[in-house]
Formats: sequence, structure tokens, C-alpha cells
Amino acid sequence: MGYLGTGKGMLSKETTLEGWVKIFDPLTAEQIPFELKWSVPKSFGVPVAIFVKNTHPNEFLLENFHIDLPDKSVAQFFTNSWVFNTEKTEPIGPRMFFNNKAYLPHETPAALKELRAKELETLRGNGTGERIVSDRIYDYDYFNDLGTPDAAEGDPAKLEELSRPPLGGNKEFPFPRRVRTGRPMCKSDPKTETRYQNVYGEFYVPSDERFDYVKMSDNKADLAKAGGHIAQTKLQVKVLKKASFESIADVKKLFAPKGETSGLNNVLPDKADVPAKDQHPLRFLNELTAQRADGQKPNAFRFPIPQILKHSDTAWQTDSEFARENLAGLNPMQIKLVTEFPIKSKLGPEFGDPSSAITAKHIEDKLEGRTVEEALSEKKLFTVDHHDTFLPWVERINAQPIGKSYASRVLYFLSADETLKVVAIELVLPPMKGAEKVSRVYTPPKDTSKTDYIWEFAKAHAMSNEMTVHQSISHFTLCHAVTEPAIIASNRQLSKLHPMMQLLKPHFRHTLTTNSTARMNLLPTGGTIELIYTPQKYVVRMASVFYRDNWTFENNGLPKDLIKRGMAVPDSSAKHGVKLTIEDYPYASDGLELWAAMKSWNSEYIDIFYKDDKQVQEDPELQAWYKEYRDVGHGDKKDAPGWIELDSKESLAEIVTTIIWICTAMHAPINFGQYDYASWMPQHPTMTRRLIPEQGTKEWEEMQADPEKFWLTLISDPDNTTTAMAVFEVVAAHAPNEEYIAQRSEGWTENEKVKEAFKRYQARLGELDQLIQARNADPKLKNRCGVGNFPFQLLRPVSAPGVTAMGVPNSITV
Repeated sequence: MGYLGTGKGMLSKETTLEGWVKIFDPLTAEQIPFELKWSVPKSFGVPVAIFVKNTHPNEFLLENFHIDLPDKSVAQFFTNSWVFNTEKTEPIGPRMFFNNKAYLPHETPAALKELRAKELETLRGNGTGERIVSDRIYDYDYFNDLGTPDAAEGDPAKLEELSRPPLGGNKEFPFPRRVRTGRPMCKSDPKTETRYQNVYGEFYVPSDERFDYVKMSDNKADLAKAGGHIAQTKLQVKVLKKASFESIADVKKLFAPKGETSGLNNVLPDKADVPAKDQHPLRFLNELTAQRADGQKPNAFRFPIPQILKHSDTAWQTDSEFARENLAGLNPMQIKLVTEFPIKSKLGPEFGDPSSAITAKHIEDKLEGRTVEEALSEKKLFTVDHHDTFLPWVERINAQPIGKSYASRVLYFLSADETLKVVAIELVLPPMKGAEKVSRVYTPPKDTSKTDYIWEFAKAHAMSNEMTVHQSISHFTLCHAVTEPAIIASNRQLSKLHPMMQLLKPHFRHTLTTNSTARMNLLPTGGTIELIYTPQKYVVRMASVFYRDNWTFENNGLPKDLIKRGMAVPDSSAKHGVKLTIEDYPYASDGLELWAAMKSWNSEYIDIFYKDDKQVQEDPELQAWYKEYRDVGHGDKKDAPGWIELDSKESLAEIVTTIIWICTAMHAPINFGQYDYASWMPQHPTMTRRLIPEQGTKEWEEMQADPEKFWLTLISDPDNTTTAMAVFEVVAAHAPNEEYIAQRSEGWTENEKVKEAFKRYQARLGELDQLIQARNADPKLKNRCGVGNFPFQLLRPVSAPGVTAMGVPNSITV
């Protein structure tokens, strides 16, 4: 369709792509370049939309499309979309693709207004019916498809075990919304949706959200490699009934021997180059023999050495590394300043005395000559406190056959060299049968020349709590689940022509498919998350309660998050408007640089399209988008505090920066550090199977006889360990065609001002990459690398493909 000077549209005649079947190889599904020609009158004007019919029975991925115009200019179109047989998509008809020129609603040419509205109507659907694979409909539903009650076949005991309550739409378990599939409900439980899969073995996502060929292939490669790495241990578990590791040395046998490595290059490629001939589903066969990004040679049956073990076999067990990872690890957004002592719980009286059992007597000899009051006033005490998250669930967790848990608090002191020292761990069991709750306080041993196993047991239980919070709360709930309704609302309310959709779209790539895969394999009854984490069947419900009691939209933005946790204070004279409580806090110091660059880019972009605040207030698509994201996507929290009022260009910049931050720089450390930090299970056990033994018991005698062996019966078993390692290896890997925050697809905008602003953003990100490397090389910044010489690189903007513990992709792609 062309845009005439009169504002009207004109359709050209249809042109057919001839002979394309002759060059199509169904085995390799290579990229197929094609060329079409149209004859149009001189008055045709600028092409603003194309209509594509597919008469072939199979769908194809239209990756990109452009038209060379007679005046030597080029019209680019937004495609990168699966086009299904047109008859299958009736009554919608041919697919329509707009060119890449952005228009606010009131600026839309008359020729496009009706098409703009029609496209949004198509994407919204009517809220009824079951979705089929060719649909492009975005709609909302609850997380009500995690249980399998019909598998109980009427057995009440099995029904209790296999059912899972719906998350969302109720006060007990609120949750962000997911994409609606429209599948029928279970016969045994009308509140639970059935879980059957489509012809591709997947849950429904709108067809434009499906993985491309390279992503599909890379996922297969990662799964195949991980499958080989766990095969030997799984066989031992099944045949030899291996219930626990025999020793730490036994755990190390899971890894390939240390070999020569080339190390990661300081200068990383702007983008992985994946040749057209490699864009096919069989690509993963080549990847099985590919060298890792860090130079390690592949080993088909053993895992690669994680970075935490690469330079030292013992650093992982030190208290200093245990503490450092709260500032520069895979979940560096949990630590907070202690503002009262003793620390107090916010739980109700049914959970006993709210005051922590950690007293001044436990810690004052570790405060470098200070009293507790002095340490508080000097902002020297910090905590990672999972007490209130776990305590309401501990009795139910411990009633299960395998997992055994406490509710933990860990107290840290900031020493003179700006490093954290762990000074106490509190482990709590809830009140039972009228008795008081049981709180046990552990302090680090004075003699560090030998292993104090009771202290190691306490650290293991605290870390197991942390691993559950990391995966189910920080990772899935606060990144994946919170982002999903933003994607749905954007596609339903913001036209592809809207400048804000063009800004946000790169940050939504592959996320809905990733989330649907999690609902299919990781989160449901008997899924991987229930199998490998201590709370087991309660793990997702705990995340829902955390979302209910703690989540607010504005505190997802980094500066406000830091202020909320007491890790920074507002300071107008500081570089980023806040002053860090701990200056050497790698996640925060790198993150503030990235947040500032990101918000500056977003603000520049907004200024290009919106003249003033009034245009923001009167933009119907924009206002409908944010209202739907809040009122429907987060319907259970729509009246909660912390929603930013969308009434100005400044507030719009804050909102979009927060949404983009969640799916980029907030997600990246949590996800891409998993293998190199957490695959060494003795340091990061996902499961604890025993409580700490009491003196005078058989368990105490067993522990005294062989404390290391007892330790390995307390934490994850071989089956659990290798499953977790395989998951971490798969999810921590970057795809070869990963798109990072400094990158955009070809032809993503025609606006020269936008291109110039993005170049400035890219330059700032390049400067940040150099700054992070310089900080990691500074010996005065002791929290950057730690005793294990494992540098914090998780916010470096780009990465090589594979497992690298660095790189910030544009979106949640895994």
C-alpha cells in the first residue's frame, strides 16, 4: 500500500514469488533471499504497508523485508514474523506489515488509521475460544495450569498431591498474569486448566513470539550437551542407588579435568555472526563439539569447570566469598542495611517473638572495637533476611519426605577494608504444638585452620534458602512473570507504528516462549523446580506470597530499589543522584552507570516524539497501555502503592526504563551467573535434606564419625545436583544470535534523530564496558574479584556466545 499526498491509500497489484519451492531445502531450512518487482503509477507515493499471502500449507519466517525505491531510498518494514497459510488464518486474511516510520496516534496518516486500529483489534482477540498455533492473539489469564489433578484419577490422596492452587485472581496467592491459551479446565478441578500441548509440543504463545531457527537449534544443542554431562551420574543413581556423594573429591569428579584455556577476550564481538547456511534446526549437531567461550575443550560426559573453581579449589568455602557474593554474585539484590537491633520480623504473633535471637553478645567481638549501637549508627551492619519468607512454610516443607529447612537470617559487618564479614547466622523453626519457636544462632569459628562443620551446616541451610529465593522469587517472579503482562499490554494497546512500541519491542524478544517453557517443564507439579529446591511443591506459592507482600512497580527501578534496601541514600550532589552505603558494591556501582545510560537514551527518544507533557497525557494508546498493564496485567496489585503516574515525559521515561531494566540488567546477573557461581553444589546447595544434629542424638554421633560425609548427606544428592547443574548450564548460555542492549536489528528505525541518539547510547555502553574492566583490575576494590579471583562481569553489555557469566541481552531469552 502506498501513501498519497492526499492522505489516502492506494493498493498495488499482487505480485507472486515464483519458484521458491525449488530452492527450499526442508532439511536445513536455510535463509532464502528473494526479489519481487511491482509496477505502480507515479502517484503511488511511499509504500507504508505490505500484505502477504501464504498459499503453502506450512508457515515460514519472514525475517526482513525492504523495498528499493526509484529515488534510491529504501523503505524498511517490520517483519521477523511467522506467516501461516492464509486460509488457516481466516477471517483475518493476509498478513499486514507496516513500514518502520513511527507515528503517534494523532499523527497517523489517514491511509493508515483504519489499518492501525484493525491490527490492534486482531491482536486483542475477543477473549473467547481456544488458541491455535497460527493465532497472534495476546490476552490474559491466571497461572492456573501448574497442577495435574486429573492424573489423580479420583484418588483423594493423589489429588491433594498433584493439585496446585491458581496463582492470580485471589487474595491468598496473587500473581502477574500470563498469556491466555483458552484450553478447557480439568474435570477434577474446574479452577485448573488442562496442560495439553500443541502440534509442536509447546504451550500456546502468539505465533510472532516463537523462537527463530537459530534459537531453536541452540536450545537443542544446550540440552544435548547437558544431557551428556549428567548421563554418567544418572546411571550411577539408578543402577548403584547412589544416594549421596562420598566426599568433596567425589563431587569434583562431575567436572572435566582442568586444562589450558585461552581466557575471555577483553574485546568482545558486537554480535555473533551466524551465517545464513547455519540457520536451521540441525545446527546443534555442530555445536556439540564447539569450544566454550572461555577456551575449555568440550567433554561429552563431564561438566566444564565453573569460574568459581578455576583459580582456586578452596576459595568457595571461605566466609569472605560467602559474604562477597551478596554484593557481586548471582543474586546481589537481597542484601539490606540493618536499621534496628535486634532485627524484628513482620509476621503475626502466631509465629512467636518477632525479635531475632541474635544478640550483642553474639557479635560485639567481631565489630572491630565498636558496640552494636555504634555499628548501627555508622551503617556497618547488613543482613540477608529470609526469615519471613520461609517461616510460615517451614512446618509444611519439613513434613515432606525429602526437603528439610529452617528460616534463615545472616548478619554481616562492613569491615574497614570495605569487605563484608559474616558475624552470625540465625536458623529458626516455627512454633509447634504450643511450644515456642526454636531459634539457633551460629557464629564463625575463631580457629580457621580446620573446618568447623557445624558452621558449614549453618551456611548450607542459609544458602539453600538463598537459592530458593534466587530462582523462584528474584528470577522467575520478579523478572519473567513481571515482564509477561508488559508484553501482553504492549501488543494489545500499542500499534507497531507507535514510537513506544518500537522502543520496547526489542526488549520482549523470545520472552513469552521462554515463560511458557517454564510453565511446561520447570514450574508444574513434579517439574524441575519442585524437584531440586528444598520447598518442593510449595516453592511457587512462596513466590506468590512474596509478590503479594513486597512487590511494587517503582522499586524495580535500581535507584529506588537501593534506597528501599538502605543500600543508598538520595544525594543530589552524587553522580547518579544517590550515594551508596557500601561504595564497593559492584552490582550497584556498575548498575547505576547502566541505569543512567539507559534512562538518558529513553529520555532522548521520548523527546524526539513528544513535544510536551500534554501529548503524553492525551496519547490514547499510551494511556490505555499503562492502565492495562497495571489494572489487568498486575490486577491483584493495581491498588498497591508504587505505581508511577503517567502524566509527563519524565514519568514516561521512568516507567519505560523500569520495564526495560527488569528484562535486561536486572535479569542478566540473576540468570547468566547461574552456572559459574552455582554449579558447584557444596557452595550453593539447592536442597537441604537434614536439619543440623543436636548433641546426644544418633545423628550427632554419625556426624562426629565422618563430618564431611554427613555434610554431603545434609545437602543435595547426586541426582538433584546434576539436574540443577544441567539446568544452570542451559539457562546461563547465550545463543549465537543473542541481541544485546547495544544492538538493534537492521532497519529498526528510519528516524535519523533516533539513530544518532542510539549511537550516543552505544558509546556510553562501550565506555561502561571499559569502566567495568578497569574496576575489576583495581586491587583496592576487593569485592570485585574476591579471594577466588572471579571478577564481577555480569553487567558488561555484550558477550560471546555460550556460558560466560557476562553480557546483558535486550530481553529475557532464556
